[in-house]
Amino acid sequence: MDILDRRILTHIQKDFPIDSRPYKEIGDKLGISEQEVMDRVKHLKETGIIRRIGGVFDSRKLGYHSTLCALQVAEENLQETADRINAIPGVTHNYIRDHQYNMWFTLIGPSEEYLEKTLQDIKRESPVEKMLNLPAVDFFKINVQFNLESSKKEAAETSI
Repeated sequence: MDILDRRILTHIQKDFPIDSRPYKEIGDKLGISEQEVMDRVKHLKETGIIRRIGGVFDSRKLGYHSTLCALQVAEENLQETADRINAIPGVTHNYIRDHQYNMWFTLIGPSEEYLEKTLQDIKRESPVEKMLNLPAVDFFKINVQFNLESSKKEAAETSI
């Protein structure tokens, strides 16, 4: 990753243009072509440096509900269970942990009833040994943006 990649990353994580041609606008600001920005972003995604580009919304303000779930799943059933959970609309994260509860995921939906029904479906249709439903009581949103143009990769802004 060269300095131009770092400049692109610094720019898009904090100030992604809402425009019909956002990569052109980024290129204009950085003095490179729209195509070069797109090629570099594509490469950064393919190599796993960029995981996702998309909007971040406060689901509560949109009337949605969310919960964090912890599952205890036998090792031999992890992939099957992960595939099933990842196919559910509203699952935003799903990851394995080295813990008694070894699979954790977040679920967002239009109502608490939707969440409860979805969790009951998972219990019924998946080889889940135990499940914890851990709805948030307090909300904290941490926003970290990295200044990748500096050699120290210092956080440019952190807010809670």
